[in-house]
Amino acid sequence: MENEQQIQRIKQLIISAESNLKEAREVLAVLSGEQEPGIDVVSEARETGKMSATAEGKVIEGMFDGQNMVGPDEKMYSVPANYASKSKLVEGDRLKLTITNDGSFIYKQIGPIDRQRLIGMLAKDETTSDYRVIAGDRSYRVLLASVTYFKGEVGDEVVILVPKDKTSRWSAVENIIKAGAHPITDEPSVSPAVDDLAQA
Repeated sequence: MENEQQIQRIKQLIISAESNLKEAREVLAVLSGEQEPGIDVVSEARETGKMSATAEGKVIEGMFDGQNMVGPDEKMYSVPANYASKSKLVEGDRLKLTITNDGSFIYKQIGPIDRQRLIGMLAKDETTSDYRVIAGDRSYRVLLASVTYFKGEVGDEVVILVPKDKTSRWSAVENIIKAGAHPITDEPSVSPAVDDLAQA
């Protein structure tokens, strides 16, 4: 039993090390100009976002950065992790936030970015405790709420959604296949059906 626990621990350390190495390579590639950085949501929010006042309250249109909404004023607006997970929001999605007169925050996805579906392995950064998905030669951050919802564990296979034509730092979890379950053998593919995901 003790040997089995040690083997599992070693496997987790290897997966974590692979994730950290891929992330370090990505940062190095960006810094050296060999790879484009992730989506510049701040610039896009500044250029395409809107702010207005209605009878219901204040309305802000901005961009989802994988965790929060960035408004045209370059401020960060907190997006509930459960809503982002359930709606499978992808970095680069356009959102509309209504701050009602009673102070409620109501989000609506108004412009989903073109998506593609990838398959990877769930890893955990031992330093930050953040979860990541290793897919191909990339490492993507994922929301803890998504991992928790699907009861994900290090080593599980994960189906993620990422922007189709842009590099992103974050991904949305579509599903998790538990380690030891029937393996997925399909190659990463584009899924037109996910373009209309979760209109709130």
